[in-house]
Amino acid sequence: MNTIENIDENPNQELLTQPPTQTQNQTQSHSRRPRGFAATAAAAAAAAAAANNNSNNNNNNASSGKGKKEREKEKERTKLRERHRRAITSRMLAGLRQYGNFPLPARADMNDVLAALAREAGWTVEPDGTTYRLSNQSQSHHHLHQQMAAAAATTTAAFPVRSVESPLSVKNCSVKASVECQPSVLRIDESLSPASFDSVVIPERDSRGGEFNASTSPINNSVECLEADQLIQDVRAGEHEDDFTGTPYIPVYVMLANHVINNFCQLVDPELIRQEISHMKALNVDGVIVNCWWGIVEGWNPQKYAWSGYRELFNIIREFNLKVQVVMAFHEYGANDSGDAWISLPQWVMEIGKGNQDIFFTDREGRRNTECLSWGVDKERVLNGRTGIEVYFDFMRSFRTEFDDLFVAGLICAVEIGLGPSGELKYPSLSERMGWRYPGIGEFQCYDRYLQQSLRKAAKLRGHSFWARGPDNAGQYNSLPHETGFFCERGDYDSYYGRFFLNWYAQTLIDHADNVLSLASLAFEETKIIVKVPGVYWWYKTASHAAELTAGYYNPSNQDGYAPVFEVLKKHSVTMKFVCAVPSLQDQEALADPEGLSWQVLNLAWDRGLAVAGENALSCYDREGCMRVVEMAKPRNDPDRRHFSFFMYQQPSSLLQGIICFSDLGYFIKCMHGDIAGDLLP
Repeated sequence: MNTIENIDENPNQELLTQPPTQTQNQTQSHSRRPRGFAATAAAAAAAAAAANNNSNNNNNNASSGKGKKEREKEKERTKLRERHRRAITSRMLAGLRQYGNFPLPARADMNDVLAALAREAGWTVEPDGTTYRLSNQSQSHHHLHQQMAAAAATTTAAFPVRSVESPLSVKNCSVKASVECQPSVLRIDESLSPASFDSVVIPERDSRGGEFNASTSPINNSVECLEADQLIQDVRAGEHEDDFTGTPYIPVYVMLANHVINNFCQLVDPELIRQEISHMKALNVDGVIVNCWWGIVEGWNPQKYAWSGYRELFNIIREFNLKVQVVMAFHEYGANDSGDAWISLPQWVMEIGKGNQDIFFTDREGRRNTECLSWGVDKERVLNGRTGIEVYFDFMRSFRTEFDDLFVAGLICAVEIGLGPSGELKYPSLSERMGWRYPGIGEFQCYDRYLQQSLRKAAKLRGHSFWARGPDNAGQYNSLPHETGFFCERGDYDSYYGRFFLNWYAQTLIDHADNVLSLASLAFEETKIIVKVPGVYWWYKTASHAAELTAGYYNPSNQDGYAPVFEVLKKHSVTMKFVCAVPSLQDQEALADPEGLSWQVLNLAWDRGLAVAGENALSCYDREGCMRVVEMAKPRNDPDRRHFSFFMYQQPSSLLQGIICFSDLGYFIKCMHGDIAGDLLP
């Protein structure tokens, strides 16, 4: 009875206090379910266990996701460090080639550099890496070192030279001298190196030994490596660095003024043209350059070409027995505040543009630039049933047919193909009509419908459709690189998306050049073809090279953006004409380096086997600028004696007005011809 009473007083006591056996569990599972407080406790325990499991799963997922992001960030940082390391290596290799005459292979690595430096210090390095020094001759060569040092001291006193610290930490040892000898200040001529070599990066796979090898260098310049009389000769040679007598002959062509032909293709003033050409002949120029404007010749109706004015002009030039280079000008001219006559694109093209504005380049704000047609229409039949490249080809073929007699006679010796604004291979990203002013970085020009379609296709092929957009943090036309999130130091230009976009943007420029030049080669068989490459040199000392990027050249400090362009030019055997600029006071604030850019572009083009020509920028006005251009045209310290195939003098106005780029054009031409000793004094 007591037991029964206890059970009645607390029916769940046995469940709470005694652990049931296996047999009891099986029996109770069939007989009854927990009720009351026991049921509530069981439900709470189950809920707590489920919550615990979910919390553990969430923590595991969050930890896994966070770890993945950290790993991706670390990979990106590792790649950036690797690019930075390679950029430093490239500068070192280029410096050794520039100054040291080191025969480094094209794919040189740090082992090659270390071996070259060891051999320079007198060590013997075997192909398998075994390194040792021959000690039996060290005493005799140490004595030779002392004699040569004394000779050099005498020479330095007689012929003072400028001295700078060596950019490399290399001991000034003789070939067999002890490595423990003290380092010395190396003496070189500053004119033998670019203004800022730090910003020039030559890709390891494309570099060759011996580029611009100076006769004196921070490594091979030690006095014991030269005979005393040779050292004296080199110092004396520096005193006559402006003497161009006997240097290679470079033909000089002068650009005729653009307003000699009016919008109805009529020669404006034949007698004035004769006077100007007569003046050029007296200056001993080799020929003239004439712009053939698409907007004039095919100005009113498609495939209706008017060449009468150009025929009359060419006949006058023939009277003076001068050569002619012709420019196929597919761009506008004079739309800025130049005061010259305005030459637009053909009127029928402008009418099409009113109904379809996407045939023109477009910036991020949707503003259209009518300087030239967008490259997005190169293969789109939007020009009265013709594509862009078909329109260009028909124009070029008409010119070749019309003036076949002048080609056969040799009067027309070359044809330049206009590939963008100002006839240069670039995007119109630096357009003054859109408000750009130097030294702004410009804006990307890829927002017309056709280029956007191309971008979406490229992003889809890459597997990232959300990359089908232009950068939203690239600033405005007159922004500075550090003011933007895209071009600043470690900016988005070097992110995964940034590299994808810039590769696509630059490849579109390359494809346009390839398409047009393929047809130009058909139209002008056996005729020299020329392509003009711009000199976008401001912000060249920054990591991103922002102005070059917006112009279409993917040339940051860790990549060579001109190599793929020159591969296309080499494919079509064209001559690369580079716009040569000289330093100015404004360049310091813009971190500009015109000489560094020129050094990179010209040497890369020569290494690719391209014929190279030059054209002066309109900012050159004095004789010092003249000397800089001549030095660029035929660098005296190039061991291969490479030089321009010709030079185009661009004049801001008619020669008869007396306002010319150089104070004495005749003097400049004689320097280019190698007939005169230069003198910077007036």
